[in-house]
Amino acid sequence: MNDPARGWTAEAPQPPELPDTPAAGGVSAPDTAAAPAARLKIEREAHKLEKRLCREVGKAIVDYQMIEEGDKVMVCMSGGKDSYALLDILLKLKARAPIHFDLVAVNLDQKQPGFPEHVLPEYLAAQGVPFHIENEDTYSIVKRLIPEGKTTCSLCSRLRRGILYRVADELGCTKIALGHHRDDILQTLLLNMFFGGKLKSMPPKLVSDDGRHVVIRPLAYVAEKDTARWAAHRDFPIIPCNLCGSQENLQRKQVGEMLREWDKKFPGRVENMFNALQNIVPSHLLDGTLHDFKGLKATGIASENGDKAFDREDFPAAPGLPGVQVVQLS
Repeated sequence: MNDPARGWTAEAPQPPELPDTPAAGGVSAPDTAAAPAARLKIEREAHKLEKRLCREVGKAIVDYQMIEEGDKVMVCMSGGKDSYALLDILLKLKARAPIHFDLVAVNLDQKQPGFPEHVLPEYLAAQGVPFHIENEDTYSIVKRLIPEGKTTCSLCSRLRRGILYRVADELGCTKIALGHHRDDILQTLLLNMFFGGKLKSMPPKLVSDDGRHVVIRPLAYVAEKDTARWAAHRDFPIIPCNLCGSQENLQRKQVGEMLREWDKKFPGRVENMFNALQNIVPSHLLDGTLHDFKGLKATGIASENGDKAFDREDFPAAPGLPGVQVVQLS
């Protein structure tokens, strides 16, 4: 991308300063100044949030070369806060990106009871965004095949994925953009560790199951709390998922709550976990397919990547994990 980082992450103009309104004798009048001051604070906070979102999405696009010259990007719209935020930020970046690409918003109407099918078309038309609504009754299939009380997400996502791949072909899209954010990626990592016995997460960019599409996650660096704040600021017409949204005991929700609790109690922990996904040391894990443990032999040459397992780690002092007792060995 010929070093497009600057163009992708250009900042929006700073909102203008509002003048103070002094009272007689040069003393500020709280009643008249309070409203403009409060409004200015809200504007500044929203501006900072917009800059952060654009910077983080732009950086992810550049780091993983998600969008290239001439791409037609299919933005998958569920009606949730994250997909609205994804489309909104991509539209902002498109206006100032150093390359040309097109966006088309796609919603899969799964015929859930009570689904407000007018909301997304009206919103997208008002935004001037090209869009396509695909109608497929996957709801009936899921309800027929999944016993009552069991989680529906796995089958629902497989059905949805196959339909979206087909639609991408029909629309001539070269990339499929999903609204998964940083918290989704970390939740998937922990779910696979706790219940799947794998060190596996959601990659920011991958080739689709059928090998014919490139799937991207431009919100990979974005915290969920920021998409929630942006959705509230922009007043997106959120559509809840009635198919699975009522399943309060989903393991993913429990893991998400744990991450949010950590983020409150231990600032920086969630960021460090995410950074760890970008700093893998295969020689210090146990996967023989990633590192040739069997073929290791002494070379007599010092190595920076040698065994430092018994060295004291230079970690900052911090409270331990909940329920975990840390024993210091001298």
